[in-house]
Amino acid sequence: MSPPPLPLSAPETAPASTPATAHAPRTARIRLLSALRHPVAVAVLAVLLAGLAGVGLVMGAGTQPAVAWDALVEGMFGSQYAVGSSLNSAAVLALIATGFTVAHRAGLVNVGGEGQLCAGGLAAAAVGTALPSGVPAALGVPLVLAAGALAGGAWAGIAAWLRTARGTSEVITTLLLNFIGVGLVSVAVHEEALLRQPVTSSETLPQSAPLPEGARLPLIGGVESPATAIVLIAAVAAVLTGLVLRHTAVGLRLRSVGHSPAASARMGLPVARLEGGGLAFAGAAAGLAGASLVAIAPYVLAEHFSSGYGFSGLVVGLLARGSLTAVAAVSLLFGFLTNGGINLQLAAEVPASSVQIVQSLLVLFVAAAMFTTTRDRSGS
Repeated sequence: MSPPPLPLSAPETAPASTPATAHAPRTARIRLLSALRHPVAVAVLAVLLAGLAGVGLVMGAGTQPAVAWDALVEGMFGSQYAVGSSLNSAAVLALIATGFTVAHRAGLVNVGGEGQLCAGGLAAAAVGTALPSGVPAALGVPLVLAAGALAGGAWAGIAAWLRTARGTSEVITTLLLNFIGVGLVSVAVHEEALLRQPVTSSETLPQSAPLPEGARLPLIGGVESPATAIVLIAAVAAVLTGLVLRHTAVGLRLRSVGHSPAASARMGLPVARLEGGGLAFAGAAAGLAGASLVAIAPYVLAEHFSSGYGFSGLVVGLLARGSLTAVAAVSLLFGFLTNGGINLQLAAEVPASSVQIVQSLLVLFVAAAMFTTTRDRSGS
């Protein structure tokens, strides 16, 4: 009798994949996308791409990249004068971007920084030149800065009233008010009946008379540095604004209105007052920036004195995406790049507009990254 056959062993099969193993590639992909969506990663990638474009522009101008880099760094950090001038530029941008952030928190887009800056500079020049020559700085400087802030706030108040009372888009009104503000400055510095200094020769420029000594912003960096008190004012303004937006009821109400004006109104919030106040604050900050441009060397109001700061401040506010810390960082970056671009043209014979092109590309790359990551987040 033959022995019974041995039982066949069950065929070896691959172990069933656990849910964690099956979803590991998807989890890794999600983590990678999350890391790439981080603001720091977006900023670094945008800077690298814009930098490569800048190298191409430099080489196209017939200059070695190393020479252009040395000229750019020299213009940004090569002397106390360069650093001080860059800090002044960064402070002006930070003020405008801080105001933009407040208006944006209320759901409004203020594109009128240039016009509000012009209104502030115009009012500051009018008040400053009317002061007596012996006015003390403790009185003259606050008067000039306050005049600029009030004028900028009133200029933005026009758009705020049209928005709250008539429902007119603040984007359109603030944009159109830019052209009026620039035109008013041009008229004021060309007419002797207004602000133009008396014509003493054919070389006299169409500009206002210089501000008296007591109406000029004091220096904070010594004789060799042009950095003025506007740097400290901008820093304090950004810090206080950040605290108000994050830790007070006003900041919470602005955020609520920005998310849903209709729901905020049903909760009893004064939507029109919050929207108008946010836009007026943005105008006041831009007007303060305009007053500071008049109160620093050469202490006059001249045509095109704004140098496009209003639009650059708008860009800084957009890039900061509501963060006052980012406002400070981006303002410093743009301020130093602007000053370095001037030396780039003088020392390396590369057009200063190359820096503006790089800044514009930086904005486009950041915007493209934000759009892409938003689509990825929504799954479309």
